[in-house]
Amino acid sequence: MITVHWTIRRIPESLHDFVKTFFRKCHITFRSLTYNYFLDQSYAADVCMEPMFWFVDNFTYAIGPLFVVAVVALTASVVSIAYWIGIPYWWNRNSYLCIILVIMGHWLLLNIVFHYYMAVVTHPGFPPEGELITEAVSICKKCIAPKPPRTHHCSVCNRCILKMDHHCPWLNNCVGFRNHRYFFLYMVYTVLGVLFVIICGFDVAYTAIFLSPADLDEPELEGHSVKINRTGALIPVTDAPDLDKSLIEDEPVLEYISPWRRRAIIYMALINTGVFVALGVLSLWHSNLIGRGETSIEANINKAETIRLAELGRTYLNPYNFGRKKNWRIFLGLVQRRSFLKNVLLPSAHEPIGDGLTWHTIHDEHVDEWP
Repeated sequence: MITVHWTIRRIPESLHDFVKTFFRKCHITFRSLTYNYFLDQSYAADVCMEPMFWFVDNFTYAIGPLFVVAVVALTASVVSIAYWIGIPYWWNRNSYLCIILVIMGHWLLLNIVFHYYMAVVTHPGFPPEGELITEAVSICKKCIAPKPPRTHHCSVCNRCILKMDHHCPWLNNCVGFRNHRYFFLYMVYTVLGVLFVIICGFDVAYTAIFLSPADLDEPELEGHSVKINRTGALIPVTDAPDLDKSLIEDEPVLEYISPWRRRAIIYMALINTGVFVALGVLSLWHSNLIGRGETSIEANINKAETIRLAELGRTYLNPYNFGRKKNWRIFLGLVQRRSFLKNVLLPSAHEPIGDGLTWHTIHDEHVDEWP
């Protein structure tokens, strides 16, 4: 007698095992074809950001002039509004203080304009072409040319840059050996400038944004002698004998602020706050790099080298780190009787120390005597 075993009830289980095995084989095949020993989070991030890198390499140089025009336009708009609203406000409040603020404001503006202009028009420094560079430490794979120490290739400018820090689209220029100081001082003076505007215009902005009624139209007040107190109430100003003028004298009053002036003040508040936060953080970061004697590119290189040597039980020393004080003196070029007052607080076009091809290091003899 033959017994027949029906396996219909095992069909779902078999189908599940088949699908699971099939996808497992596909997964193993895909992993084997795409296996990369160097794959890590940084590599994956670089792959994901490759479209952005492609866009930067191909379009940054083309749209760079538009960024420069945007910086000039934003700066001009802030200065124009300060002349239109800020100076009359402080002149009516205290003419002597207004004169002091105008002098300080124009000192900041002069430094901002000078350092931005110099950062844009000054080339960052390039290795000499067609000459034998005995200081070269490697060959650039893209330029197929000798590359001196601290030199890196800029994919936007398509050439090597001496002591390259980064390519700045807002300058339409690389930041390197010859214009790094201009770039940094432009950021610092811009942060000081917007902070100056924020402090001097705080009362004006607070009055216009929070105390001035937003729903009042100027034509409705024409023909009426009124003022607005800090609660937003209208107070009539008249010589009628039956009016209790103590109600007016006891209340601090605000002049009417037109809608256009109010929009301009809000625009100033948003622009200056955004620039202060963005450039403030960037200035602090670059200050830390300068104090360590390195550029933003070298910061990543030194970090990777520190980790690599730490695994070998060794300590990495940045050869260009002479200590914070000397690093700042070298960066600002405060040698040969140059002073902080004359060459930092005032616009100065002095050249950086050296030629950008050779560099003193902490291993040199008599390093304590330089500069």
